[in-house]
Amino acid sequence: METDSSNILIVEDDHKLAGLIAEFLQVQGLSVSIEADGALAVQRILDSQPDLVVLDLMLPGEDGLSICRRVRDAGFSRPILMLTARSEDDDHISGLELGADDYVNKPVRPQVLLARIRALLRRSGESDSSAAPSRLEFGELVVDNDRREAWLCGELIELTGAEFDLLWLLASHAGRILSREEIFIALRGIEYDGQDRSIDVRISRIRPKIGDDPDMPRLIKTVRSKGYLFVAPGPDQA
Repeated sequence: METDSSNILIVEDDHKLAGLIAEFLQVQGLSVSIEADGALAVQRILDSQPDLVVLDLMLPGEDGLSICRRVRDAGFSRPILMLTARSEDDDHISGLELGADDYVNKPVRPQVLLARIRALLRRSGESDSSAAPSRLEFGELVVDNDRREAWLCGELIELTGAEFDLLWLLASHAGRILSREEIFIALRGIEYDGQDRSIDVRISRIRPKIGDDPDMPRLIKTVRSKGYLFVAPGPDQA
C-alpha cells in the first residue's frame, strides 16, 4: 500500500457514497474529511486548504460548478476533482473552464478515483530535480516548474494546477508536436479515447493568459490531425 499524508476533502451529499469513498481512501493511507452541504463547502475549502478536493457536481445549497468558481476566484489553487453523474460533454467542459483539474463519472470505480487523485497530487507537489531546466523563458513569457508559476511581462499569470501542467508540458517540448495521446498519458496517465475535449478546453483558456491570440495563435498552435505545437519565438520576437 502506498502511504500519503495528503488531506482530501470530499464534498458530497450522498452520505453512503461519501463514506465508502472516504473509507477506501483512508485504507490507502490518505487523510479524508467530508462536507455534505454545498452552502458550507466554499468556506470549508478556503479555511482548511485541503491538498485536494473531490467535488460533487449536484449538491444541496450550492452546486459544484459554483463552488469551483468561487474557490478559484478566492485563490484556492490546489487540485479539484469533479464527481458527476452526468456524461454530457457540456458539464465536463463547464467544470474544466471554471478551474476543475479532472473529473470522474459516477458510478465511481474506487481504483480509478484513487489513480486520478494520486496523479493530481503527484503533479501538484512534484518539483523537477533532474538535469532538465526548471525555468523556461520565451521573450516576455517565463515558466518556472520549481515554483509552478508563470509570468507575462513580469506579471504573475493566474493558472490552475492543470493549466500549469499543460503549459509546462508544451513549453518544455517547444518545437515538437505533441499528440493528444501523448498529452493524456503524460498528464492523466490514461489513453486518449478520441472524444475527450478537456485538453482543448485548457488550451483555449491558456492562450489568452499567456498573451496568445486565440484566433491566430503564435505560441500554442493547433496542428490539424496531429496535436499541439509550442512555438518558441525567434530572437527578433523575444
